[in-house]
Amino acid sequence: MTNVFIDGSVGTTGLRIHERLSKREDLTLVTLPDAVRKDPAARREAINGADIVFLCLPDAAAVEAVSMIENKNVAVIDTSTAHRVDPTWTYGFPELARKEAIAASKRIANPGCHASGFLALTEPLVRAGVLKKDAHLTCFSLTGYSGGGKKMIADYEAADRDKLLEAPRQYGIAQAHKHLPEMMRIAGLANAPVFCPIVGDFYSGMEVTVPVFARDLNGTLEDVKAVYRATYQGKLVRFVQGDGEGGFLSANAFSGRDDMEVRVSGNDDRILLIARFDNLGKGASGAAIQNMNILLGVDETTGLIIGE
Repeated sequence: MTNVFIDGSVGTTGLRIHERLSKREDLTLVTLPDAVRKDPAARREAINGADIVFLCLPDAAAVEAVSMIENKNVAVIDTSTAHRVDPTWTYGFPELARKEAIAASKRIANPGCHASGFLALTEPLVRAGVLKKDAHLTCFSLTGYSGGGKKMIADYEAADRDKLLEAPRQYGIAQAHKHLPEMMRIAGLANAPVFCPIVGDFYSGMEVTVPVFARDLNGTLEDVKAVYRATYQGKLVRFVQGDGEGGFLSANAFSGRDDMEVRVSGNDDRILLIARFDNLGKGASGAAIQNMNILLGVDETTGLIIGE
């Protein structure tokens, strides 16, 4: 039996991981009473007594948690931003030719939600030489309000909420969003994208779009599709074609799911690369559980919700 400890189990991501794992018969969840949940000694003991530790903490607390590890056999899956561009950590996006590295790693940095969509669209193209490394890209990303954590969820679901919450709200306008470093580094791009995240009045779901001009490609629209077909042959990220929902693409279509779809639209001059998934699923807890499954050597979809 594998012992699993979730440090930070009261946050949105931690709660969802706990909910999923509590139904697993191949795992034992190590839990701390509320009275000692933040006690350093209790946390240290729980961390070092576990086989796998999920860190669902702010960055500084995640770094502190890692410093407590004395047992070299403990594997860590960190859902914070703290280690995503640390070269000594394995970036936890298996579909980007990283599955074997994840299986052999003790330190796995779970991707950010917006970054997951951006990287699913760009990294394979850069790696294949189809998208130029020095391309100047933009990224337009729609997300449900659950991505903002408990306070934002409470704000959106309050009976007397601000009317401004009824319309989509753009944020990160200073171009200093915390996902930008991993978006640039993991994709292998020379330039950070202009990033436009927008939160909407829906609980969960995410739609990430990267517009590309043909001049930024070493190839054609069909070459882009060919790379995606070759890259995404598993169950959790799939390349699809079609016009979505009658010509529309809803950002909450994958709410409650742990898989992702990648699609291409446009023409020979202006191309849209689009990824849809759940910000809490493949963008957070679902990805973390997938990484854990790979560490355990079980089917990576175990305990995950996948659409048809």
